Amino acid sequence: MAGPRAAPVKVAPPPFQQFLDAHRVKVYRFLVAAVGSPDADDCFQETFLAALRAYPRLRDGELLDRWILRIASRKALDHHRRVARDPRPVESLPEVSAPGAEPADRALWEAVGELPPRQRVAVVQRYVLDRSYAEIAQAMGGSEQGARANVHQGMKKLRERIG
Repeated sequence: MAGPRAAPVKVAPPPFQQFLDAHRVKVYRFLVAAVGSPDADDCFQETFLAALRAYPRLRDGELLDRWILRIASRKALDHHRRVARDPRPVESLPEVSAPGAEPADRALWEAVGELPPRQRVAVVQRYVLDRSYAEIAQAMGGSEQGARANVHQGMKKLRERIG
């Protein structure tokens, strides 16, 4: 007969500044790829403001990287929804590319920038952040099957565009 199971040990979250310092580069890189350089700063601030508000209620500091990327993914999707509602003349659309990207890479980043928001976030999570489909589903608030479908459709569109 097995003995009583020990409750999982929860790790206390570090001070918020330490958490911010540990995860800011990864979150910023994700947001540059997910929303483009011109809007990454605003989404970054929104992400960490939301995290700061929720941080005092956080009881387990074990999977903070997944937690902050889930917030960042949702902020990126919110950004795309907001932009889709705002009319913009074609001449004012920002160029989407990674900072310092070579011309060949620029075409890829432009193609990624033209993906629908959920596909764009899923592709960036999968191939830039090397996240599993389960992690993508958790970050985007959907199912693993939905995450696979978004990555698949996004990659299909990129292959058609890039060749």
